[in-house]
Amino acid sequence: MQEIVQQLAALLVGAIPTALLFIILVIAYQILVQGPLSATLKERYARTGGAVEEANRAIALAEAKAAEYAEKLRLAKAEVYKMREQRIRQWNAERDAALDSARKAAGARVAEARTALDADADAARQTIQSSVVDLAAQVVRAVLPAAAGGAR
Repeated sequence: MQEIVQQLAALLVGAIPTALLFIILVIAYQILVQGPLSATLKERYARTGGAVEEANRAIALAEAKAAEYAEKLRLAKAEVYKMREQRIRQWNAERDAALDSARKAAGARVAEARTALDADADAARQTIQSSVVDLAAQVVRAVLPAAAGGAR
């Protein structure tokens, strides 16, 4: 048993330089690698986190501008629609006025034509009335000499 303890003591004494070297290596790793790496990661996270926040602000600003542009577009479309409706009403009023004047002009022409036709008809009646006596005389002359000549 004492021999085992001596062997263990010899192993422990032989392992001390290896353990010290391992501890020095771990400390050197912490100082040389882990510290700068952690600092770099923190800095990178801070930069990307700031960039992400800035990107989120830019997105919010872009969405606000898009909403503003959409509202302006909607207002412009409404204005164009109002102008179009006003123009259509104006055209309809002009068309109605033109139709009324055309109807009045056509009515006046019809009235003139009726007046002229009535005047022509009256003139024709007067001509017929004035020539009735002459026509009756001609008919009597034409009929009577034939009738008178047959009776003699």
